[in-house]
Amino acid sequence: MTTRIAVVSAGLSQPSSTRLLADRLATATARELRAAGAEVELDFVDLRDHARDLADNLLTGFPAPALRTAIDQVVGADGLIAVTPIFSASYSGLFKTFFDVLEPDSLAGKPVLAGATGGTERHSLALEHAVRPLFAYLRSIVVPTAVYAASSDWGARGADQALNNRIDRAAGEFATQILGKPATGPADPYDEPTPFADLLAANLPR
Repeated sequence: MTTRIAVVSAGLSQPSSTRLLADRLATATARELRAAGAEVELDFVDLRDHARDLADNLLTGFPAPALRTAIDQVVGADGLIAVTPIFSASYSGLFKTFFDVLEPDSLAGKPVLAGATGGTERHSLALEHAVRPLFAYLRSIVVPTAVYAASSDWGARGADQALNNRIDRAAGEFATQILGKPATGPADPYDEPTPFADLLAANLPR
């Protein structure tokens, strides 16, 4: 069975750092899923292509055919990668508008990997105080690691590797959620304690 991943990017320019981050998150996720034996299909949704249709949808309540296709790809996907530029310390209006036109509960229970881009590192917390609560309201399951990329993360010595590390960690968590595997953490040293009698016997003189 093919695992379908919808990749939503709210970048406004072409080329766009937001789309670039979305591409890298998608590539890393596909690599993780394929390593686990899954077949993967990626559906990319660039919201800039649907800006007018989104405004019309807000006014009429009905999506145009191209927007309907994009909505169906997102709603029908096994997982969602959603990346927005950060404007005024929050997600973009275009990003929010897309999720406003979805039917209630259409993303309930869906695994989501959230990402964002911005000019400086100061906006990174927008992922936690704006983007994550949005998907929590939509009852989606957002993976623990959200990925923020500032302008300085692209190509700077050491910074690009740090971004790659965040992408890989987030993609691993996302793939695990999609595949339905239990999350694994470090072993608890108290799960199988050594009985006190054994500890005492080990210290007795022989």
